[in-house]
Amino acid sequence: MSCGVALAVSLLLSDPAVAAAAAVPPVEAGAPVSVAGEPLFADIVARSGQLHGLVRGWMADGAAESDGFAAGPEFTAFRARAVELAALDMQGHLVLKERGTDGDLKCILRGIAEDMPKRLEAVETAGSATERRVALDELAYLLNDNVEVITAPPQPPV
Repeated sequence: MSCGVALAVSLLLSDPAVAAAAAVPPVEAGAPVSVAGEPLFADIVARSGQLHGLVRGWMADGAAESDGFAAGPEFTAFRARAVELAALDMQGHLVLKERGTDGDLKCILRGIAEDMPKRLEAVETAGSATERRVALDELAYLLNDNVEVITAPPQPPV
């Protein structure tokens, strides 16, 4: 058997994942690690994405235009879920603080946890449909930010 044929057979029988893994550069020692795949942070991302979709839906279909919107059962259920999310954000902050890692994400999660109740209150106390729309838009931004900061590639400390 010629060397060329032996090489071809060897390549056909090899696992392509091994070749792909060999092509990936090695991870630098001490490089920041993403937490996005960890269960707590993945749950935060999933919940934030769902709540963000609800807010955008209300804004798109005009559901939030009615005066009794914030007192209705749909927003009341949403509020409970958002408060749970804020608690998870604070838990994520505490996990990262305990690890002594990722200072920016740690601080952002705490900020989101503290800001979420304020954004919910702004929706509830809005005096007009226009004010409610602004409050919902800010809430949607906060929920989207929650997703993006966790899923962004980790950056080395500065």
